[in-house]
Amino acid sequence: MERDVSVFILLTNTGTLFTKVIQSYTKAPYNHASISFDRELSELYSFGRKHPSNPFDGGFVKEDIKTGTFSKYPGTTCVLYELAITRREEEKMKRVLRFFIRSRGKFLYNLLGVIGVALKEPVEFSNSYFCSQFVAEILSRSGIKLWNKLPALVTPDDFRQNDRLELIYEGKLSQYDPHAIHRFR
Repeated sequence: MERDVSVFILLTNTGTLFTKVIQSYTKAPYNHASISFDRELSELYSFGRKHPSNPFDGGFVKEDIKTGTFSKYPGTTCVLYELAITRREEEKMKRVLRFFIRSRGKFLYNLLGVIGVALKEPVEFSNSYFCSQFVAEILSRSGIKLWNKLPALVTPDDFRQNDRLELIYEGKLSQYDPHAIHRFR
Protein backbone atom coordinates (compact mmCIF):
# COMPACT_ATOMS: atom_id res chain seq x y z
CA MET A 1 0.00 0.00 0.00
CA GLU A 2 1.53 3.27 -1.10
CA ARG A 3 1.76 6.00 1.52
CA ASP A 4 2.16 9.36 -0.14
CA VAL A 5 0.67 11.92 2.25
CA SER A 6 0.77 12.53 5.98
CA VAL A 7 -1.39 13.54 8.88
CA PHE A 8 0.10 15.11 12.00
CA ILE A 9 -0.75 14.33 15.62
CA LEU A 10 0.20 17.01 18.13
CA LEU A 11 0.38 16.15 21.83
CA THR A 12 0.65 19.06 24.25
CA ASN A 13 0.99 19.95 27.91
CA THR A 14 -0.13 23.49 28.75
CA GLY A 15 0.56 23.10 32.46
CA THR A 16 -2.99 24.13 33.40
CA LEU A 17 -4.66 22.91 36.57
CA PHE A 18 -6.84 20.54 34.52
CA THR A 19 -3.74 19.12 32.81
CA LYS A 20 -1.95 18.74 36.15
CA VAL A 21 -4.92 16.84 37.61
CA ILE A 22 -4.98 14.47 34.62
CA GLN A 23 -1.18 14.13 34.70
CA SER A 24 -1.21 13.23 38.40
CA TYR A 25 -3.23 10.18 37.43
CA THR A 26 -1.79 9.27 34.01
CA LYS A 27 1.87 10.07 34.76
CA ALA A 28 2.08 10.86 31.01
CA PRO A 29 4.04 13.91 29.83
CA TYR A 30 1.32 15.07 27.40
CA ASN A 31 -2.41 15.02 28.01
CA HIS A 32 -3.96 16.80 25.02
CA ALA A 33 -4.15 15.50 21.43
CA SER A 34 -4.91 17.39 18.21
CA ILE A 35 -4.86 16.49 14.52
CA SER A 36 -3.68 18.45 11.47
CA PHE A 37 -3.28 17.78 7.77
CA ASP A 38 -0.35 20.14 7.35
CA ARG A 39 3.07 20.40 8.94
CA GLU A 40 2.51 24.11 9.65
CA LEU A 41 -0.41 23.10 11.91
CA SER A 42 -2.57 25.82 10.36
CA GLU A 43 -5.58 23.48 10.32
CA LEU A 44 -5.42 21.99 13.82
CA TYR A 45 -8.50 20.35 15.35
CA SER A 46 -9.42 18.80 18.68
CA PHE A 47 -11.88 18.80 21.54
CA GLY A 48 -10.97 21.25 24.25
CA ARG A 49 -11.61 24.75 25.52
CA LYS A 50 -13.77 26.92 23.30
CA HIS A 51 -12.50 30.02 25.13
CA PRO A 52 -8.97 30.20 26.61
CA SER A 53 -10.12 31.68 29.93
CA ASN A 54 -12.96 29.20 30.52
CA PRO A 55 -11.93 25.57 31.14
CA PHE A 56 -15.58 24.51 31.58
CA ASP A 57 -16.84 25.52 28.13
CA GLY A 58 -15.47 22.75 25.94
CA GLY A 59 -16.28 21.09 22.67
CA PHE A 60 -15.05 20.78 19.09
CA VAL A 61 -12.41 23.43 18.39
CA LYS A 62 -10.15 24.62 15.61
CA GLU A 63 -6.94 25.38 17.45
CA ASP A 64 -4.20 27.82 16.58
CA ILE A 65 -0.68 27.38 17.91
CA LYS A 66 -0.09 31.17 17.87
CA THR A 67 -3.38 32.39 19.39
CA GLY A 68 -6.16 31.12 21.60
CA THR A 69 -5.50 28.74 24.47
CA PHE A 70 -1.93 27.95 23.44
CA SER A 71 -0.96 31.65 23.44
CA LYS A 72 -2.30 31.96 26.99
CA TYR A 73 0.20 29.28 28.06
CA PRO A 74 3.54 30.20 26.38
CA GLY A 75 5.38 27.44 28.27
CA THR A 76 3.33 24.74 26.51
CA THR A 77 5.48 21.71 25.67
CA CYS A 78 4.68 19.33 22.85
CA VAL A 79 5.58 16.41 20.65
CA LEU A 80 4.57 16.26 17.01
CA TYR A 81 4.16 12.98 15.17
CA GLU A 82 3.75 12.28 11.48
CA LEU A 83 1.63 9.39 10.27
CA ALA A 84 2.07 8.32 6.65
CA ILE A 85 -1.30 7.64 5.03
CA THR A 86 -2.68 7.06 1.55
CA ARG A 87 -4.52 9.73 -0.43
CA ARG A 88 -7.69 7.65 -0.05
CA GLU A 89 -7.31 7.59 3.75
CA GLU A 90 -6.71 11.34 3.71
CA GLU A 91 -9.90 11.90 1.69
CA LYS A 92 -11.89 9.81 4.16
CA MET A 93 -10.39 11.67 7.13
CA LYS A 94 -11.19 15.06 5.61
CA ARG A 95 -14.75 13.95 4.91
CA VAL A 96 -15.18 12.91 8.56
CA LEU A 97 -13.60 16.18 9.70
CA ARG A 98 -15.98 18.21 7.49
CA PHE A 99 -18.88 16.53 9.32
CA PHE A 100 -17.45 17.72 12.66
CA ILE A 101 -16.90 21.24 11.28
CA ARG A 102 -20.44 21.48 9.88
CA SER A 103 -21.98 20.21 13.11
CA ARG A 104 -19.56 21.85 15.55
CA GLY A 105 -22.31 23.56 17.58
CA LYS A 106 -23.84 20.18 18.45
CA PHE A 107 -20.72 18.72 20.07
CA LEU A 108 -19.83 18.73 23.77
CA TYR A 109 -16.68 17.86 25.67
CA ASN A 110 -16.90 14.32 27.09
CA LEU A 111 -15.62 14.91 30.62
CA LEU A 112 -17.20 11.66 31.83
CA GLY A 113 -15.31 9.89 29.04
CA VAL A 114 -12.02 11.08 30.55
CA ILE A 115 -13.08 9.49 33.84
CA GLY A 116 -14.11 6.35 31.92
CA VAL A 117 -10.59 6.02 30.49
CA ALA A 118 -9.21 6.13 34.03
CA LEU A 119 -11.61 3.32 34.97
CA LYS A 120 -10.91 1.45 31.70
CA GLU A 121 -14.63 1.60 30.92
CA PRO A 122 -15.69 3.47 27.77
CA VAL A 123 -18.20 6.25 28.41
CA GLU A 124 -19.68 7.32 25.11
CA PHE A 125 -22.39 9.83 24.41
CA SER A 126 -23.73 10.89 21.07
CA ASN A 127 -21.95 14.09 19.95
CA SER A 128 -19.56 14.12 22.91
CA TYR A 129 -15.80 13.55 22.73
CA PHE A 130 -12.58 14.25 24.58
CA CYS A 131 -9.41 15.17 22.65
CA SER A 132 -7.74 11.79 22.08
CA GLN A 133 -11.09 10.08 21.56
CA PHE A 134 -11.82 12.58 18.76
CA VAL A 135 -8.44 12.04 17.03
CA ALA A 136 -8.80 8.25 17.35
CA GLU A 137 -12.36 8.49 16.00
CA ILE A 138 -11.19 10.42 12.90
CA LEU A 139 -8.56 7.74 12.25
CA SER A 140 -10.90 4.83 12.97
CA ARG A 141 -13.74 6.10 10.78
CA SER A 142 -11.19 6.44 7.97
CA GLY A 143 -10.08 2.82 8.25
CA ILE A 144 -6.84 3.49 10.14
CA LYS A 145 -6.60 1.12 13.08
CA LEU A 146 -3.69 1.92 15.37
CA TRP A 147 -4.95 0.04 18.44
CA ASN A 148 -7.19 -2.80 19.41
CA LYS A 149 -9.47 -0.65 21.53
CA LEU A 150 -12.39 1.72 21.17
CA PRO A 151 -11.64 5.40 20.48
CA ALA A 152 -13.33 6.14 23.82
CA LEU A 153 -10.42 4.36 25.56
CA VAL A 154 -7.55 5.96 23.61
CA THR A 155 -5.33 8.33 25.58
CA PRO A 156 -2.83 10.90 24.28
CA ASP A 157 -0.08 8.61 25.56
CA ASP A 158 -1.34 5.81 23.29
CA PHE A 159 -0.28 7.98 20.33
CA ARG A 160 3.14 8.51 21.92
CA GLN A 161 3.59 4.75 22.31
CA ASN A 162 2.48 3.80 18.78
CA ASP A 163 5.24 2.60 16.42
CA ARG A 164 3.43 3.77 13.27
CA LEU A 165 3.83 7.41 14.31
CA GLU A 166 7.13 9.09 13.54
CA LEU A 167 8.35 11.71 16.02
CA ILE A 168 9.34 14.86 14.14
CA TYR A 169 9.47 17.52 16.89
CA GLU A 170 9.69 17.73 20.66
CA GLY A 171 10.02 20.91 22.68
CA LYS A 172 8.23 24.18 23.34
CA LEU A 173 5.24 24.69 21.07
CA SER A 174 6.11 28.40 20.74
CA GLN A 175 9.49 27.41 19.24
CA TYR A 176 8.10 24.96 16.69
CA ASP A 177 9.38 25.71 13.19
CA PRO A 178 7.75 23.55 10.50
CA HIS A 179 10.69 24.17 8.16
CA ALA A 180 13.33 22.91 10.61
CA ILE A 181 11.97 19.48 11.43
CA HIS A 182 14.33 16.89 12.77
CA ARG A 183 13.62 13.20 12.33
CA PHE A 184 14.17 11.16 15.49
CA ARG A 185 14.26 7.69 13.91
